[in-house]
Amino acid sequence: MSTPYELLGGEAGVRALANEFYKVMSQRAEASTIRAMHAKDTSEVAEKLFMFLSGWVGGPDLYFQKYGTVCLSSQHARFTIGSDERDQWLRCMDQALVNLNASEELIQMLKEPVFNLAEMMRNAE
Repeated sequence: MSTPYELLGGEAGVRALANEFYKVMSQRAEASTIRAMHAKDTSEVAEKLFMFLSGWVGGPDLYFQKYGTVCLSSQHARFTIGSDERDQWLRCMDQALVNLNASEELIQMLKEPVFNLAEMMRNAE
């Protein structure tokens, strides 16, 4: 069985997903709340997302190698993240996967873990 990292196409595919995610977030009016939580230039945060996702989907643990242990909930604690913000994030990730022509196998493989990741960031109703 292939890992999500392999199904995404390795490093290039994971990087493309991180970049596409922020592109989608910047283009979707319904994601304006979460987009406002980010700097105008999303290149730095896209690189961090790429590094995190690399290890998270079964590839090299690039984020840990550079920054050490990651506590995503504490890094996001300064933002109010409720169900609406979680769902905006999920819709952007779903669209990014579709835009990259991710396989149905990959989409189904990631559905629950991606939801759980987004839900873990929620700190408000």
